Amino acid sequence: MIKAAVMGYGTIGSGVAEILDQNRDVIAKQAGQEVELQYVLDLREFPDSPVADKIIHDFKVIEEDPEIRIVVETMGGLTPAYPFVKACLLAGKHVVTSNKALVAAHGTELLRIAKEKNVNFLFEASVGGGIPVIRPLYRCLMGERIQEITGILNGTTNYILTKMDREGESFENALKEAQNLGYAERNPEADVEGHDTCRKIAILTAMATGKEVDYQDIYTEGITRITDIDFKYAEKLGTSVKLFGTSRMKDGKVTAFVAPVMIDKSNPLYSVSDVFNGIMIKGNMLGTSMFYGSGAGKLPTASAVVADIIEAAQNLTSHVELGWSDEKQSIEPMDQASFRYFVRIAGSYRNKEQDVKQAFGKVEVFELYGMDEFAVLTQEMKEGEFKAAAAAFDEKEQANSDFGIKQMIRAAL
Repeated sequence: MIKAAVMGYGTIGSGVAEILDQNRDVIAKQAGQEVELQYVLDLREFPDSPVADKIIHDFKVIEEDPEIRIVVETMGGLTPAYPFVKACLLAGKHVVTSNKALVAAHGTELLRIAKEKNVNFLFEASVGGGIPVIRPLYRCLMGERIQEITGILNGTTNYILTKMDREGESFENALKEAQNLGYAERNPEADVEGHDTCRKIAILTAMATGKEVDYQDIYTEGITRITDIDFKYAEKLGTSVKLFGTSRMKDGKVTAFVAPVMIDKSNPLYSVSDVFNGIMIKGNMLGTSMFYGSGAGKLPTASAVVADIIEAAQNLTSHVELGWSDEKQSIEPMDQASFRYFVRIAGSYRNKEQDVKQAFGKVEVFELYGMDEFAVLTQEMKEGEFKAAAAAFDEKEQANSDFGIKQMIRAAL
């Protein structure tokens, strides 16, 4: 019998305890022996819960108990998750986590310690929740040269954008509804500003390149500027707007970003709606594969955690090679990335046609009835080229005491 401990009895931690209990026989068969939950570390008491007799408040109990072979971290954040996880690995215990902030910030160090101590640091649930994507990268796709990873990696933002798209809601109203349903936190910054997606695409990029990726090097833009008017144009264009985390790898160079992107119905991610996530991975031999499912939630995420517990149980005396090295992967400047650009401009196209063509070249033009503005869709160009063209256009508009660009959304069309 293998004894395990869970640190953090919140949504995910309680889900892990539930699965370990309800699927005890399945887990034992896969692991080769029973996995028993010995301790649950939390500051709170849970007198009416099934784990009431397992609750402890002192981390040292877990760290110093030689019988605890596997530790599950579901506390979230970096403090005290990081020092606790590091201490467990140094004590020769296998660690499983669902904590993307921890993996993105300290994954390199924790993977190195795990290797030195001949134990495992596993983090399947940190990126796709219940969607298997980490394990396919180091198992199923190990013979591939990964060329691109693009995903809808945050259910909260996808729910908000879906409401705006389908029901014409404003960003503020859609966010409020997401909060009322429990999809968004009271402080939704990590989701709506793109920080959550950024950490996840950093982890996936590190897995694909085998090198450390600093999430702070990744250009990150959230969805707070997206409006219901943008979706009215999108309907006219037969498109939608999704928050993408994308990493493109070519000739040793990596371009990575998080930003709203306009896509059409030919894109497989177009139909990924509400709180669901979708991740496309392109390999040089396989082509494109798509992983779709519940990117969050108590039992889906806990299911991925339990799969890692089983892998750790199957490798109690050996280290599973996965992750990345200490070598740092540089990220190309965002100015080198190429897109088409959807641009909303104040005023009449008839009055600004020459200036628009001079700035952006050949464009497609779109107008909404009754609006004192128009939109254009540019040809593909590098971000740096677009920024220079947009700045020159705005400067000319302001010189004429006119209003210039109101909105820009990158487009993959």
